[in-house]
Amino acid sequence: MKIYLSSYHLGNNPEKLKELVNKENAKAGIVLNAADNSEDERRASYVASQIEELATLGIDSEELDLRNYFNRNQELEPKLSSYDLVWVVGGNSFLLLRAMKQSGFDKLIVPLVENDTIVYSGFSAGAVVATPTLHGIELVDDKDTVSEGYDKEVVWTGLHMVGKSIAPHYKSNHPESEAVDEVIKYFLKNGMDYWTLSDGQALVIKDGTVTLVS
Repeated sequence: MKIYLSSYHLGNNPEKLKELVNKENAKAGIVLNAADNSEDERRASYVASQIEELATLGIDSEELDLRNYFNRNQELEPKLSSYDLVWVVGGNSFLLLRAMKQSGFDKLIVPLVENDTIVYSGFSAGAVVATPTLHGIELVDDKDTVSEGYDKEVVWTGLHMVGKSIAPHYKSNHPESEAVDEVIKYFLKNGMDYWTLSDGQALVIKDGTVTLVS
């Protein structure tokens, strides 16, 4: 199992992601559905910026829009299998998890990661959804945010790829940092295990070993 979870974009040590992939001419699918409530022009710019960032690591990438697989779940598995990694970017965690459920991504990605077929990587919302639950994250992300084609039901259960909750943007120069302090209070009040990630930091998980890189 190889996982790279960053607080913000690639973080200060992006070479750690490249090491996890460990392949020349690697190909990534960029999951941007956490931003599906954004204007089309802004969203397109977001995609382009992520393609450029991954290109600095020698990784070729394209958008993997999970909306294309709503009610067409059987078509997603061969598409996922064509990638060496998925890069799941920030935005609204609840919107992202809805997209993962409606497309079948949530059921497909876990065995692919467990079998070392694909590397799961992402930042902010992309990191948060890898945890067991989104409880507490509603203090920073609007749980009722939906976009066209989305179910309104809130999905609370994460991908369970890591065993603790994650609080990104901790004590960082980020607009959500103050709200993240409230998330941590929630975690503590409810006896939840968690990691904090400041912008620049990332969790690197390989073969059961978790390493925090700054």
